[in-house]
Amino acid sequence: MKPGELELFSTEDLINELLRRTTFQGVIVHARDGAKSRHWDGERIFNVRLNGNLPAEEAGRLLDVVSQHLAGIE
Repeated sequence: MKPGELELFSTEDLINELLRRTTFQGVIVHARDGAKSRHWDGERIFNVRLNGNLPAEEAGRLLDVVSQHLAGIE
């Protein structure tokens, strides 16, 4: 996949590509219905995706560290 071609792929295709990669160790958090704009009103539902390269327990710890970091930004 070439960088200039990324806009030709759907969000789901890009997520699946990352999850297929054996070098990817991380967590993907994305809006279930896609982001229609930068701002939204009301509730938005998010999906969390990871692959076998990062066990669920480690992903949970990673998300905990991220949430603590974000709390310090406010």
